Amino acid sequence: MLQSLAGSSCVRLVEQHRSAWCFGLLVLGYALYLVFGAVVFSSVELPSEDLLRQELAKLKRRFLDEHACLGEPQLERFLARVLEASNYGVSVLSNASGSWNWDFTSSLFFASTVLSTTGYGHTVPLSDGGKAFCIVYSVIGIPFTLLFLTAVVQRIIVHVTRRPVLYFHVRWGFSKQVVAIVHAVALGFITVLCFFFIPAAIFSALEDDWNFLESFYFCFISLSTIGLGDYVPGEGYNQKFRELYKIGITCYLLLGLIAMLVVLETFCELHELKKFRKMFYVKKDKEDDQEHIIEHDQLSFSSISDQAASRKEDQKVNEPFVTGQSSVNHGSINN
Repeated sequence: MLQSLAGSSCVRLVEQHRSAWCFGLLVLGYALYLVFGAVVFSSVELPSEDLLRQELAKLKRRFLDEHACLGEPQLERFLARVLEASNYGVSVLSNASGSWNWDFTSSLFFASTVLSTTGYGHTVPLSDGGKAFCIVYSVIGIPFTLLFLTAVVQRIIVHVTRRPVLYFHVRWGFSKQVVAIVHAVALGFITVLCFFFIPAAIFSALEDDWNFLESFYFCFISLSTIGLGDYVPGEGYNQKFRELYKIGITCYLLLGLIAMLVVLETFCELHELKKFRKMFYVKKDKEDDQEHIIEHDQLSFSSISDQAASRKEDQKVNEPFVTGQSSVNHGSINN
């Protein structure tokens, strides 16, 4: 009897704090994922770094042996200055890009990477005035970019996601959840094809020292706004049509970022993912939800009508769809 009572009390305790338990598991899982990534990167990259260090040490010793008139301190100072200039996007190599890093097209490309928070880091402001302006420009421009992207994605997703799903749901009578899943997968496949595989093939053809994997790696690092900066297009020696090429890359990054956000929002609107996300959220009272709905809506890509529809959808997810003018009008309101 005591064991059954204790077991039932434990079950009630877990159910009452289910969100907290799920959040704790989420934090633990994220920490383990970070550790997993660190272990894999360390085991894969550390041997390559060691080989590179050994190779550089051999080249340095060989250079000093061949040029006995040059002392190691002088060489160290020269290399330090060269590396410092390289960090600012200026190279002393004869086969480096002959174009300026701060002409109009390069500056336009830099501004797009700053506002999109990609930030390759291959070119950075040299002067104090440029650094100060970059701070002010980013403080204003990044929220402006988020507002711009939110407005664009909200309009695109109506025509790309909600209306097609509603059309197949109403016209052919398919389950709305099934249609939404199939549509999200198809949209993701098309986006990967148009903004990853095809551009990667183009970059591998235009960039002399890039293979397809490196080009695909650049596309992913750029459109995910990671922006490591180890691969930057248009920086090769005597790049043909460099100005036009830079403008095209800027347009590609902007359109690709919009496409990625559309796909992300499409998947976030899936009923299954909504239920999964709610497992980790703090449950709010209905009055609190109504009080803060406008404030919450300013930070998401969903409109107020979408949130109202999601509540009704949670209550009526298992009800059969009723065709007719009322249903069509209801779908139009949601859109």
